[in-house]
Formats: sequence, C-alpha cells, structure tokens
Amino acid sequence: MVIKNSKELAKSQLRANALKIIEAGFAAMDTENVIKNSLKLYQNNLLIVKDTWLDLTKFRRVYLVGIGKAAFSAARAIEEILGDKITDGIVLDINGGLLKRSRSLVGTHPVPSQVNLSATREIISLLKSAAEDDLVVAIISGGGSALLCSPYKLSCEKKESVVGELIKNGANIEEINTVRKHLSEIKGGNFARLAYPASLVALIFSDVPGDDISVVASGPTVLDTTTVADASKIMAKYDVLKKCKLPHCDLIETPKDPTYFQLVINIVVANNQLALLGMAKKAKELKYKVEVFSSRLEGEATAVGKKLVLNAKPKTALLAAGETTVKVAGAGWGGRNQHLVLSALAQIQKSQVIISVDSDGIDHSRFAGALGDQATLTKAKRKKLEVSSFLETCDSFHFFQKVGDGIETGILGSNIADFMLVLAK
Repeated sequence: MVIKNSKELAKSQLRANALKIIEAGFAAMDTENVIKNSLKLYQNNLLIVKDTWLDLTKFRRVYLVGIGKAAFSAARAIEEILGDKITDGIVLDINGGLLKRSRSLVGTHPVPSQVNLSATREIISLLKSAAEDDLVVAIISGGGSALLCSPYKLSCEKKESVVGELIKNGANIEEINTVRKHLSEIKGGNFARLAYPASLVALIFSDVPGDDISVVASGPTVLDTTTVADASKIMAKYDVLKKCKLPHCDLIETPKDPTYFQLVINIVVANNQLALLGMAKKAKELKYKVEVFSSRLEGEATAVGKKLVLNAKPKTALLAAGETTVKVAGAGWGGRNQHLVLSALAQIQKSQVIISVDSDGIDHSRFAGALGDQATLTKAKRKKLEVSSFLETCDSFHFFQKVGDGIETGILGSNIADFMLVLAK
C-alpha cells in the first residue's frame, strides 16, 4: 500500500473504495515499472525505447544523466537494463541511494541551495565531456527546474525568490518555467546545447497538463520558442522585481540554433494518463461508472475543487488530473491538493468523497494531499474549526492534520502532476 494511513482514513465503505481507486493510480505510475515497460535491450546491443531503436555499437560511451523527482528510481531501473553499457552517470534527485554505474546526488526542493549548484556543475562538466560518438541517456522529470541550478547572473537564492513570488501570486507552470528558462544556463534547451555533438535521448516523465515537453523541468532538452521578451512580460505582469526588491533581473536568451537539437530524441514515457487509466480500471472493478472530467486540469484550486464536486454523479467515479494554482494569502501552511479538497467541502454532499493528491507524495508538506467528505466536516465542527478561516490563511495542512484526513505516502520517486477523484454513491 502506498498510502501509509489508509486504514485510519477508511472509516466508511465509500472512503475505502475511493482510497482503493487512488492506490491504483499510484501503482500505475510506478517509475521503475514505467522504465521496464518502456526500455528493452535486444541482443545486448540494440536499445529500444518505445518505438525508437538505438544501435549501441555505434557509440563509444554511454552516459546517464537524470534530473527531477523520478530520476533516482528511473536510473536504478535503467542500470538494471543497460548494466555495464553505461560508462558514467550523474543523477540529481530529492531522494538518493546506491547506484552501480552512476553517482547519486541529493538536492534540495522546492528551494535550490549550494548543493544544487554544485551538483549542476558536475552535470554540466559531464555533458561537456560527451563527444560526437557518445550517447547521453537523460531522465527528465518534474522537480528538475528547482534541482538544476545554474543561474545566469542572479544567485540561486535570488532566482528562487523571483520564482517564489510567481508561485505565490498564482502564476501557472508555463509562466513560471518561461521565466526560469531565461534565468538559467542549463534550462530551456541548454542541456542539449551542452551535450552537443553527442546523441541524446531524453526519457520524459511529464508533470505538465497536455505534455508540453518544453515546460517539463523547464525543457532542458527541447528547442525553446519563448523569448526574453516573454519572460519580461510575465515578470511585469506579477510585479516581481518590486516585490523581490531587485533593481533589475538579467535575462538570457535560450539557444535557438536548431543544430543543437538535430541529434536529440525526446520521448514521453509517463504522464498522468497512466494514473487515470489505473484509477478507471479499479473503479470499474468496484462497479462504478467512470467519467474523466479533465486530464489537463488547470486553474485556481478553490474554484476547481468546487467544480469537481458539483459535476459528480451518483454511482460514478469522476476522475481528473493536472495542476492547479493557489494565490497565497496569510501565514498558513499547505499545498494545492489540500487547498482544493478544503475548498470543495463547502459543496460536498453526503453521498460524496473527494480526494486530491500529488503524484510525488509531497503536497508542500508531509501530506501527499487530502480526503474530504461530510465526516470531515463533522470532525471539524466538533473541534470548532472554521473551514473558511483555514482557506483565508491558506492553512490547509493544519486543518487536515487536526481532523485526521491528510493522506500520507512519503516520497514516491515519481512525478506526473496531481490526480483527483470524486466518488459518489
């Protein structure tokens, strides 16, 4: 079981069924299984990645470079498949451990540190050492934007204060990562530029609605179409420089020369469809009808939570996946999934339960997300907790901690954004 406190949460049959459906979503997106299903080594020299075939005899060296929250788990599985075909490698994740052919480096997230800066320098050095007869196998996953830190002129800390203001003021992931690209010397296609003229195959774990690979981890292996002007407009829109007390913010253009990308193959190996398919299968096994509200869910968490419960139907599992935003106010603590569920409580019916979770197991707290129903409201009333007060101060974590409906999974070694469920009798 991925959900560690499932037994404590499953106080009704409807809750138990909802948790089983969410568990199926977690199981379907297991990173090591994704890699084993996507990569094959045929006759010891032919690497097959989905529909792409690579003859390893054509390469002198094979490097493995991983970034993001799925990097370590994916690297461990890739090493099992490729073994001593891997010459060297570096894997930067929030989690780590022993790898046979690669160095496992642990960075900080969501706020980058000097550890991230040092690790990124090692990655840059390895990429620069790759020659035209080498192959770089890259793992690109969500969380990579913060883990990779090679700022153009600002320090990592000041750069992240800019990003923090964007997040705080409700900027979406496309806006945030557009700015990140133009503050960095490794994002926005620069990873590919550094690896050139080596061949590069990037295995992408998409945590972005619609699978825009130029946004995943700020698109390090993708030719970027955004410009310095785009980043400047976004910063002006959210008045970032003034709020960060910066006189100016030096931006850098991302590489536009298509030459750097001629030998790059980007392959999406996982996205939120995996979770939705797993959840749908389990819901049908439990005799519920299935409706997918959206696989590209975006918007303000408060509005989305209410909208989901209002669209739920009897005897139906309403599924959704994507990434919402929260405009932070007050000094509370929580994450977008907990905030979404807390918001939905104003509309929740007796016959419904709602769950929203982050696929990496970390919803800006030790909770992966939360569960909400009428029993949640009953416990809140008994403890004299006002839902509206916790919403106003963005303190969803402490609300669900007090009522006991936070979902705990620990770090999961995956990241394909968030998934949601409204289950109705």
